[in-house]
Amino acid sequence: MTQSEGRAPSVVGAVVRDGRMVWCGSRSMIEGHAPDADTQYRIGSLTKTFVAVLVMRLRDEGLLALTDPLGRHLPDAGVVAGELTVGQLLAHTSGIASETPGPWWERTPGDLRPELADVLGDDPVKHPAGSRHHYSNPGYALLGALVERLRGMPWGEALRAEVLEPLGMTRTTLLPRDPAAGGFAVHPWADVMRPEAVQETGRMAPAGQLWSTAADLARWAAFLAAGHEKVLSARTVAAMREPAAPPEATDPDDGYGLGVQLMRRRERMLAGHTGSMPGFLAALWVSVEDGVGALALANCTSGPKVGTLAADLLEIVADAEPGFPAPWRPAPSLDAGLLDLAGPWYWGTAPFAVRVRASGELHLAPLTGQGRGSRFHVEHDGTWTGLEGYYAGETLRAVRREDGSVSHLDLGSFVFTREPYDPKAPVPGGFPGWR
Repeated sequence: MTQSEGRAPSVVGAVVRDGRMVWCGSRSMIEGHAPDADTQYRIGSLTKTFVAVLVMRLRDEGLLALTDPLGRHLPDAGVVAGELTVGQLLAHTSGIASETPGPWWERTPGDLRPELADVLGDDPVKHPAGSRHHYSNPGYALLGALVERLRGMPWGEALRAEVLEPLGMTRTTLLPRDPAAGGFAVHPWADVMRPEAVQETGRMAPAGQLWSTAADLARWAAFLAAGHEKVLSARTVAAMREPAAPPEATDPDDGYGLGVQLMRRRERMLAGHTGSMPGFLAALWVSVEDGVGALALANCTSGPKVGTLAADLLEIVADAEPGFPAPWRPAPSLDAGLLDLAGPWYWGTAPFAVRVRASGELHLAPLTGQGRGSRFHVEHDGTWTGLEGYYAGETLRAVRREDGSVSHLDLGSFVFTREPYDPKAPVPGGFPGWR
């Protein structure tokens, strides 16, 4: 239906479940000549998710912080852009213009804009930094240049070595490689079409240059859901999926993380990205909770709603064939000290429970349904860091007495005790007891 109603020369769709492609289908204007999972399409702004992963790798290696001003690492950014932070650029909250100064970068050769100043212009900032979400293609040109500066090589080479090869994505490239679909512009009022030119966009390539296939993007969907030990940890990828920019008032169900688009569809939160370049449309979504992802690709400039198609494919599978939960398994070994933390605790008079997972994570939850809870990830120093909600990023410590027994839990200065208002605890301390 998407191919027919959208008047697209071809459309490819695929579904990913539990980390692998489980279905791929296509439809074409040429009977008996439909594309398959190995046919390349240009993926447009899906490229930004790849650039964001390269930046997050730099962050995890300690080569930069998301709060760093860009100019600290990229002097060529100029005075104005150099004051913007890396995190703001990733989340499109830098306030930089959506597009370059003319001519239209998607339809002109990149050698017309050889320097970063050429993609920014004289007045690049349209909003105060951090004040709102304002999608910026030049912002990702800056991030690509940042990767090149810190890696000492073109960003495409860094992408191939650090990301594509470890994930087995051999059919994702900067320029098309056969078999590849041709891109077309379909006349809006007549059933005729013409080919679109393929431009090499130079400095703007990090905003939308890549070509890929359904098979490769299925691997990418699996990565965006769970990470990969050779590329980025599951924890870092999860942080990329967290909202980092406020939604626009006109699209309250849409948000943006760190290089990742977010969309709430009914009760389901989807993460991924859409993309377009002259002659091509692309979309990819994952639902981590369902363990399902889906993608759609088309080779026309406009018409088919590939974002909706990908979301529909995901939803159909997740609703019609919900996955089985992973089987419970006990921890092969567990620090005995963790067992001292398990069980009921009180914040003042409010009862909570701490459960210790096989992974070593802690789960704090109110027993009455009222109050704040969170999962906590163990750190190297023996503390735990909150992963969600009010306690996200906050530190949980087990405070022990001289004999090694646990006195209380300290969570961002909140004290949890084994008894309601334990008189032996430091806060409130000296509580006279109950009558």
